[in-house]
Amino acid sequence: MRGAVVTAAATTSLLLAGGLASAHVTANVYGDPPEQGGYGAVALRVPNEEQEVGTTKVEVTLPAEYGITTARTKPVAGWTAEVSKDDDVVTAVTWTAEDGHEIAAGTASYEEFELVLGSLPEDVDTMVLPAAQTYSDGTVVNWDEDPTTGDEPERPAPVVELAASSGDGHGHGGAGAAEEDTGSADSASDADSGDSADETARWLGGVGLALGALGFGLGVGATLRARKAGRS
Repeated sequence: MRGAVVTAAATTSLLLAGGLASAHVTANVYGDPPEQGGYGAVALRVPNEEQEVGTTKVEVTLPAEYGITTARTKPVAGWTAEVSKDDDVVTAVTWTAEDGHEIAAGTASYEEFELVLGSLPEDVDTMVLPAAQTYSDGTVVNWDEDPTTGDEPERPAPVVELAASSGDGHGHGGAGAAEEDTGSADSASDADSGDSADETARWLGGVGLALGALGFGLGVGATLRARKAGRS
């Protein structure tokens, strides 16, 4: 029984530790990883760790050495987004909640903030994007510890893994790639529809010419018969 109690306690501790470790701000990429030198879609997932207060502001910092010049955000209901720049280089993106739209208190609540970044650095395999999370009571939690150093930090910064450039001049990754594929499919569908419309028009035109010729022939025949009947 003593062994079972010890085992249960150890298991509970591991589960609690795992839950706490996983409750941090992360940068997720859905689809292929973005390529170096290209553009990539990133979803910043922000959980609420506090039981009594909600999250009212989220800020992600883009280190100047990455040289990212474009950051486009996807609208989030009840939140406003602001992109900060310094000499045309994006330095930060900040989301602020409107009244009543904060990330609710409780560890089961989270929100995702999507953005497209580019062009991505060409000499970096992993981008580290420090984030700051502000709660409704004014508390600020900084997720800014570099997790790539080998140690497991208490408050790791979000990271994005970059793939080597494919050299095709596009380098899209994540949701951006899916949108690009959708656009290509739509273009192909439009082209197919145009071809079908042209073929239909040509077919109808041919039928019209044939009916016109038939009508002309019937008219001539009727005229000749009328002339013969008059002579008789």
